Amino acid sequence: MGVPAFFRWLSRKYASIIVHCVEEKGKECNGVRIPVDTTKPNPNEVEFDNLYLDMNGIIHPCTHPEDKPAPKNEDEMMVAIFEYIDRLFNIVRPRRVLYMAIDGVAPRAKMNQQRSRRFRASKEGVELQEEKARMREEIIQRGGYLPPEEIKERFDSNCITPGTEFMDNLAHCLRYYVADRLSNDPGWKNVTVFLSDASVPGEGEHKIMDFIRRQRAQPNHDPNTHHCLCGADADLIMLGLATHEPNFTIIREEFKPNKPRPCALCGQIGHEIKDCEGVAREKQGQHDEFADSMPASEQEFIFIRLCVLREYLERELTMASLPFPFDFERSVDDWVFMCFFVGNDFLPHLPSLEIREGAIDRLVGIYKDVVHKTGGYLTQNGYVNLERVEMIMQAVGVAEDNIFKKRKEDEENFKRRNKEKKKRMRAEQQGPAYMTTGQFAPHALGRRDRPDIVQNARHQAFDMRMQSNRDAAQSLKATMRNGGNSSAGPSDSTDGRGVKRKAEDSDSEPEPEDNVRLWEEGWKQRYYKNKFDVDVTDEDFRKKVVKSYVEGLCWVLRYYYQGCASWKWYFPFHYAPFASDFKDIKGMFTEFERETKPFKPLEQLMGVFPAASGNFLPPTWRNLMSSPESSIIDFYPEDFAIDLNGKKYAWQGVALLPFVDERRLRAALADVYPDLTPEEVKRNSLGSDVLFLGKSHPLFDFIHELYRTESEEGTEIPAELCHGIQGTLNLDDDPILPDKIVVSPIPMLRDISQNSAIGVKFKDPQYADDFVFKAALLPAAKIPNKVLKPGDWERGNRQPWRPQLGFNPNRQQVHLDQSAHRALGHNLNRNQHGGQYSNTPPPSSYQQGNYRQHGGHQQFQNSRQNSLLGAPPPFMQPQYPRQQQYSGGGGGHGWDRVQQSQQSAYQQNLSRGRGGAGPGGYQQRYDQRRDDWHDRRDNRGQHHQSFSSGRGYPPPPPSRRYNWN
Repeated sequence: MGVPAFFRWLSRKYASIIVHCVEEKGKECNGVRIPVDTTKPNPNEVEFDNLYLDMNGIIHPCTHPEDKPAPKNEDEMMVAIFEYIDRLFNIVRPRRVLYMAIDGVAPRAKMNQQRSRRFRASKEGVELQEEKARMREEIIQRGGYLPPEEIKERFDSNCITPGTEFMDNLAHCLRYYVADRLSNDPGWKNVTVFLSDASVPGEGEHKIMDFIRRQRAQPNHDPNTHHCLCGADADLIMLGLATHEPNFTIIREEFKPNKPRPCALCGQIGHEIKDCEGVAREKQGQHDEFADSMPASEQEFIFIRLCVLREYLERELTMASLPFPFDFERSVDDWVFMCFFVGNDFLPHLPSLEIREGAIDRLVGIYKDVVHKTGGYLTQNGYVNLERVEMIMQAVGVAEDNIFKKRKEDEENFKRRNKEKKKRMRAEQQGPAYMTTGQFAPHALGRRDRPDIVQNARHQAFDMRMQSNRDAAQSLKATMRNGGNSSAGPSDSTDGRGVKRKAEDSDSEPEPEDNVRLWEEGWKQRYYKNKFDVDVTDEDFRKKVVKSYVEGLCWVLRYYYQGCASWKWYFPFHYAPFASDFKDIKGMFTEFERETKPFKPLEQLMGVFPAASGNFLPPTWRNLMSSPESSIIDFYPEDFAIDLNGKKYAWQGVALLPFVDERRLRAALADVYPDLTPEEVKRNSLGSDVLFLGKSHPLFDFIHELYRTESEEGTEIPAELCHGIQGTLNLDDDPILPDKIVVSPIPMLRDISQNSAIGVKFKDPQYADDFVFKAALLPAAKIPNKVLKPGDWERGNRQPWRPQLGFNPNRQQVHLDQSAHRALGHNLNRNQHGGQYSNTPPPSSYQQGNYRQHGGHQQFQNSRQNSLLGAPPPFMQPQYPRQQQYSGGGGGHGWDRVQQSQQSAYQQNLSRGRGGAGPGGYQQRYDQRRDDWHDRRDNRGQHHQSFSSGRGYPPPPPSRRYNWN
């Protein structure tokens, strides 16, 4: 799910980490689609080795998109997922590994958040249906128009959970997809593909991190592997930093705020369901041919370069005069740890720390002081030093009172500014009462928009008279309401024109009730009384909450750096303690329980699903969620409270759901386990990763031999055959084998008759329970070139500093030749101050014999447009057709001969050391050898003569701005 607002804060503070993706599009020839050749070099000027896909970030937008019509059935959903993966593969073009990870059974700490999300989704779905029915009835009674309500089954996104038939079908479809691409796409032929479906326990991104962590600890791992991880969760940034790999990039969809969404009632864009008036939809196109298409642009992608983020953090975290050697890698781990205080998927954030209020910057400032005092870092390899953490919490606790007061002050200022803005907007929109509207409304002169053509003058005049009468009547009513005093102004319930305002237009919006009032004295007592129903003097309870939170901090950091420390631990409260409550925490945590096991898929469904989604479960299991006689019926409330907790919207609040008791749940399920069918038993079992590759892969023959000999034992991968990747291989129960037909699970797609892929079970390298994965750079790792401008740079020092655009530090910059400078001079008017003739080409360009005087102003307008397109201006065009192209050899006429003579003179000057572009060109000489240039100015006559041979153009200027004088 990620941390709300974290990515927005990060991208604004460290802007250079973002690089926009260059995407090559497929072509179409004679109705045949030609796919992109992914064997060619990456157009982003970087070559990635491994691509990891957090598949849940792909499944959700493909199955229930927000900005386009949803797929009609499950088959279309699968095809949309295939196309999405194809697009990502085209952008990234991995050369070694493609790892696809679907969320499996999550740890209990995550299941609580999943439970809250799914109960919310079910409740919001019911409320939406009720709201639609109510609004539909109101609109129809008013005489409005609404399209007939479609009777179709609503897609329940809760099915995207391990153990459902949907996820089982998805796994089969992805196996088919991988076999098809390995058999038919040349870009996949040497790629090793890993598929970790929903039967494999663990969240998708953490299964990916576990794979990287375990491969990294192998002796054959390439420390300079370039990783690319796809996912929209902000916590992927912290996970990428936690790997300490020097080349780590994240790709995600570019976030575009305020994207239009269709009304859930009438399907039109431009309003929400609460504002729907039942207006008939306008015809889209002459024959309504665009009726089923929504205006939506294709989503673009961005790269997040973690190596650049590491540069930023190095500047921010570097500390001088430390009593110990500074270790940047350790400080990065501490920064990741401090980000947990402002929110994560497993713990509620502390009340006094909000990202939008600069909480992370505050923590970093406190951290620097603490490190100087304690003489060490907060964390090491995923383990926390609680004594030093306590010092940070106490420093935050001292400022808590001021933080809450400042937050209230900022909220009041924001409301005041927002209120004033709404007043201004209403005044601008309404205008004075006497202002004519419609087709006869006044329009400013010189604007591009023109008034509409009057279609029916009589009807328009009638509407104007009726509007005038209505305004007069409303004004009279307002006057009578004010006691007959027309100068008394409108009443409080009317605006300046006597029109009663709607409730939503009121200046004062209803605010959610806040009984805690953190900005007033006594906030701690009110907080514990309202949130926990205990008195603040109950020290034992407060210590219990703090102890659980401390355990959570240790669990989360271990989860990020070493893997899941305990599958059964979770934070048993809905709210976090205050920072000032963190006292004497050094001995509050010792160690987690060993050898805990994850839930099985169907058991997790019982733990996270509401009763409304019980149709994904076996009948007898479903009965436990709805029957009054069920021993666990209290786990599935039909309605529940949402505490806004100081927020404005329900989705930001806290869902007050009861926590699932694992022992009671297992005891209740013991009676219904015998009712499972063989297919349900299979869906309820835990699976393993599957490795796929094609015939041209070096490891293919080795795996094929395992199937030929029917090997029963696990076999280690020879590292030299698979880019240093190691692990254990076991034969698959339902394998994909070469030269065997792969049946398509989707009717609209054909079977793979000539399959050249092979699949086998894969297990990561195993380590002892007490093994510690080192959080440090590997010895042979090479740090990428610096991207940010050095802080101690001096302009006179070498060449002027250039910012790096994209991944390539040696990208050639665009050079403007003489014609480009001339086009800029024509269109930008840099050396002119406007006026009647500001767009007219300068007199110095009117060359004898080429300028044709007829055509007047229109000819100059055309010249401006053509100059931008790279074509010669009309007054320089030949009077007869050109016999060859612009860049051709001799024999041309007009413009061609001018260009030939220009290039000839250009080469002569280049040989003399005075012309040219790029290194040693005019601008560089002007910047670096200004004095030498002035010494040579006596030779300018010869310089002009050589350049103007065969034409009348002045030479390229000695500066980037073209000077016509």
